[in-house]
Amino acid sequence: MKLSYQVYDLPLKHTFTIAHQSRDVQDTLIVKLEADGFLGLGESTTNPFYGMTVENMSACLEDFRPVVEKGAWKSPEELWELGREVFHNNPFAQCALDMAAWDWFSKKQGKKLYEYLNLDPKKIPTTNFTIGIDTVEKMVSKMKEVDWPIYKIKLGTENDLEIVRALRKHTDSIFRIDANCAWTAEQAIRNSEELAKLGVEFMEQPLGKDDLEGMKEVYGHSKLPVMADESCIVESDVKKCHGLFHAINVKLVKAGGITPGLRMIKEAKSLGMKTMVGCMTESSVGITAIAHIAPLLDYVDMDGAMLLARDPAKGVTITPEKVTFPDGSGIGAELVG
Repeated sequence: MKLSYQVYDLPLKHTFTIAHQSRDVQDTLIVKLEADGFLGLGESTTNPFYGMTVENMSACLEDFRPVVEKGAWKSPEELWELGREVFHNNPFAQCALDMAAWDWFSKKQGKKLYEYLNLDPKKIPTTNFTIGIDTVEKMVSKMKEVDWPIYKIKLGTENDLEIVRALRKHTDSIFRIDANCAWTAEQAIRNSEELAKLGVEFMEQPLGKDDLEGMKEVYGHSKLPVMADESCIVESDVKKCHGLFHAINVKLVKAGGITPGLRMIKEAKSLGMKTMVGCMTESSVGITAIAHIAPLLDYVDMDGAMLLARDPAKGVTITPEKVTFPDGSGIGAELVG
């Protein structure tokens, strides 16, 4: 087994702004696993908010290289468990490796990943398309540029309701809003009343991730369902979110990969919570991986590659009507540049 990795700069079509950061370029780390004539690809983007850099991801992979290249592991789940201690503080690096392991493993089985997992690709929910914080004029322009049935609107400004009211004048599409921890409980409850009238489906992470008392208030009084994102990063967070959120958004990059992501989805469903998997502006490598597990979900946010000005990979093709997977086994994404 050979482990290698490569850094790519992913230029965005537009400056992407959320409540706590803006960016024009997203760095990403592509991991490769090669053995027995098969190549597995995995990906994790960097993220300053979580302190994840190319340097610390690479360092973790180097620490774990002997275990990977020895090749004694029999499944991606086994490799993930072997890496639990090494990657404890760097789930982003573990995600890239885990994704590559699933790609390689399912290719060796001669199956597409969704086939190996016994999932029906016809049951994939329509992804939303994300509109980052900007002037109303530019946000409207982005919607007109990509006519889509579901938009996720990033909020966290001093005039959030005015923004949604203005956008609503230009489309009948479903809105989902994501405040990225920017509101208080009082604001979230008050805003939910107006947002419900404006065709918003749910509110994602309205409060800070540790504001549990505030979330009790929001959960009990919001006019809209609430979804956890920053409050639900790893497996142990799922149970904590029960009774505070109606749904969870699992980010494979933050959770540590497909292996823990599948467990988080299963646990959330057992608790009666709805599930979503979101992206972190990955290329078509990471987005295609998400698409393979999307039949398990109530909602999905896999528009990352659609936000890029240049994609170093090709993989799944996404339209409002359907998701088309690439030919071949495994995850199926390929690097093109």
